[in-house]
Amino acid sequence: MSIKAKVDTGARTSALHTYRIETFCKDNKDYVRFWIHPLQKNQESSICCEAVVHDKRIVKDSGGHSEDRYVIKTNLLIAEQTYPIELTLTNREDMLFRMLLGRAALTSGNMIVDPDAAYLTGKQHKKKYKKLTQV
Repeated sequence: MSIKAKVDTGARTSALHTYRIETFCKDNKDYVRFWIHPLQKNQESSICCEAVVHDKRIVKDSGGHSEDRYVIKTNLLIAEQTYPIELTLTNREDMLFRMLLGRAALTSGNMIVDPDAAYLTGKQHKKKYKKLTQV
């Protein structure tokens, strides 16, 4: 699944838009089930995901508001290179980008940010996702 992300060197942690979150236990581990709208400006396409809860942290957003967020570990794929990153789960419905890529994720892959460039790895074609039925 491709998600358009905004690179933000001012943000320490990366964030993924989720509009619904549930916690549960499986195999004596804490899990989080979350639903995302992967496409910008599209609330019809929806995907349900599950991940092990890595942590729960208080994160301060750009407006100075603090929020308790679940943290998961996942792999980030950019230009056929995979990097392990941490993602916080939060509602970014009012934001243009569904994902924010913070500086901790950038340093995990020794990436260099060129503020004058965009789409250096090419644009992905929009994929159609079938509408999720509630679990």
